[in-house]
Amino acid sequence: MQFKGLAGRFSAAIFGALPLLVLLVPAQAQAPGLAMLDQLERGQWEVRFRETGAKRDICVRSGREFIQLKHAGNKQCSHYVVEGGQQQVTVQYTCAGNGYGRTNIRRETRDIVQISSTGMVNSRPFEFAAEARRTGTCN
Repeated sequence: MQFKGLAGRFSAAIFGALPLLVLLVPAQAQAPGLAMLDQLERGQWEVRFRETGAKRDICVRSGREFIQLKHAGNKQCSHYVVEGGQQQVTVQYTCAGNGYGRTNIRRETRDIVQISSTGMVNSRPFEFAAEARRTGTCN
């Protein structure tokens, strides 16, 4: 009888901790997924959109600026790393009340990346492919 009580308490302790473990695993799993972005050169980058030929300069401080180019500046977005690796990351994000996106960033070198993204912004769909190259220091 005493063994059942001990086993019962052990099971309760494990199952009681399970929600905490489930919450911790995604956060830990996401950190290494974005490490590739941290290895990019900091500074001024030029993003060239393939479909339109438009160019846009951005100041890269962490590499994460490439994740939500269509929702730039929106700090109310949550991110989920779908795939992470040394050469490529895919991030899905949701911006409360302003849409969502899924972005794939592939590193060619520390100062050249290929970006593709799809999603919705201001109730309108978007899809683009772009190349970003470091051009110097931020102004």
